[in-house]
Amino acid sequence: MKRFYLLIITLLLSATWAFGYTERNLLQKQAGLEMLKEVLVLNQEWVQYPDYTDRAGWDSLMSTYKEIYIRRGEKLLDYSWKVIKATDYLEFERSGNRNVMETPLEANNRAIADLLLAELAEGKGRFIDQLINGVFQACEMTSWALSAHLIVQPSGSSLPAYDYPVIDLVSGDMSGLLSWTYYFMHESFDKVNPEISRRLRHEIRTRIMEPYLTNHSFWWMGRQNKGRMLNNWNPWCNSNVLMCFLLMENDRDRLAQAVYLTMQSVDEFFNYIKADGGCEEGPSYWGHAAGKTLDYLELLSDATQGKVSIFDEPMIRNMGEYISRSYVGKGWVVNFADASAKGEGNAALIYRFGKAANSDELKGFAALMRKPGTVPDNGRDIFRTLAALSVDGELQRAVPQHKVPPFTWYPETEFCYMNNSSGLFLATKGGYNDESHNHNDVGTFSLWIDQTPVLIDAGVGTYTRQTFSSERYTIWTMQSNYHNLPMINGVPQNHGRKYKATDVKAAPNRFEANIATAYPPAAKAKYWIRSYQLKGKALQINDAFELEETLSPNVINFMTWGEVDASALGKVRIRLENVQAELTYNPRLFHLTVEPIELTDPRLSNVWGKQIFRLSFQAKQKTTKGTYTFTIKRL
Repeated sequence: MKRFYLLIITLLLSATWAFGYTERNLLQKQAGLEMLKEVLVLNQEWVQYPDYTDRAGWDSLMSTYKEIYIRRGEKLLDYSWKVIKATDYLEFERSGNRNVMETPLEANNRAIADLLLAELAEGKGRFIDQLINGVFQACEMTSWALSAHLIVQPSGSSLPAYDYPVIDLVSGDMSGLLSWTYYFMHESFDKVNPEISRRLRHEIRTRIMEPYLTNHSFWWMGRQNKGRMLNNWNPWCNSNVLMCFLLMENDRDRLAQAVYLTMQSVDEFFNYIKADGGCEEGPSYWGHAAGKTLDYLELLSDATQGKVSIFDEPMIRNMGEYISRSYVGKGWVVNFADASAKGEGNAALIYRFGKAANSDELKGFAALMRKPGTVPDNGRDIFRTLAALSVDGELQRAVPQHKVPPFTWYPETEFCYMNNSSGLFLATKGGYNDESHNHNDVGTFSLWIDQTPVLIDAGVGTYTRQTFSSERYTIWTMQSNYHNLPMINGVPQNHGRKYKATDVKAAPNRFEANIATAYPPAAKAKYWIRSYQLKGKALQINDAFELEETLSPNVINFMTWGEVDASALGKVRIRLENVQAELTYNPRLFHLTVEPIELTDPRLSNVWGKQIFRLSFQAKQKTTKGTYTFTIKRL
């Protein structure tokens, strides 16, 4: 069973050759190993932040937030450090529950970050003992990786092996946090007892630095089988690894070797993703994918005196501006894949991206996302908190604005956004059903009126063992029949690289694609052209199709929320917040069923409330060829 889970994770996260792999090698074109040896800044002289003892420097950097950080630290002076038990790790195998292990670990990591900030803010040594307690307990843990990710161990178990360090998202974040703790505090720790810093340095080397240099098997590295699916894990893990080496390693040759390995790995990410900048994982993952790419590239540029920098590459700017283009308004975003429909973005991160990529669009959007009085705070990600403090003054002075063009087309990712003067915003996609965090959703769409979602993508529920296993597509949120798509001959879309959109065309106010190729042979579809057209206050949805034979009635599904009134034949009234819309259809062609879907998962109910609805239009006649038309308009 354990090896079964290991196999599934490998298949899902390290999928075979992906579409559109382009060997750009943007970073390696900037510098080779020998050049790195010449330009790398040693002895942490690249760090822009004040030394621990520079009180004036910290007062300036933390500004009005200083007392807030100190008060947070004071609340932790009697914090009881959580123990993550063996059974907490095993719970992932037993029930699929991840939170039993993750919640106490996150509480400890957050406490370390808050205590470090408090001590940097005050500088009186008041928080050092409790910070030492947290650091030392972290060092005593067998692993810093999550139970859900430990199954890449040779044992396949979610219980950590003492002799196989796993570099995952959280072990990377912890190593970054603890490396910064070492950098700022090791002299103070040494005054208490030199064993503290010596142990901390040993653990970071043993858990992160040595494995990165010697174990090339982690899927996110992209070192084996070039062209494998890579996602946010790659820049996320690599940025943390780079941080560790830059903060902990001062041997020029060894440092250059490690930095070059990270460059090769991140280049594989750039080679896999699309140059148009679309994030196939959705806006919820932008901060982890594009955002961690920014963190990585900033560190690399700082550590090489700006000699290795690719911020002038159009691809990088495209990656950044994806987040502003995907923002609809009122906190709503375009949420394909495992993304939530709500999310306003990290203002400081967006502003930093705007500065680095010279994007006024991102700077203005960041200012719009900024909430006055919000304290720079990124939890265990201490690097981002420090970086946010460094741009806070500029961000406060930036002018809020969010102006995006009426038509945005990502020709490689095949995302298309349209908006018009009548208050309609349409998001559509082509793509294929083997994207990172994939849902079977080729050809789907979402519609907003006055920045309020009307026809929706439900998103994804709380992650469990099932989410990333062979059972993934038994979850309703992953299935095409719970997206705004047809069931052809009663058959939904299938998952896999070959199930994709073809003949995709996008133009202002119009999008179309043949989605028959996203369905398995059982659907018997010769072609199925799904098209969308914005016309003033209305969206027209058209399906033109031909089947080899008819086996079962076609069903056209639409997802919505709010109040639904289907009492009048041929019309469905949808009322939500201050928006009313009407979906019209031909009642001679379809029988309508309105299915309420109760939402018990808080990750879904926090967005949509207690229920959403599936509108299922079942064809009254079976035919091998035809056209279906639906229109939804604002009232």
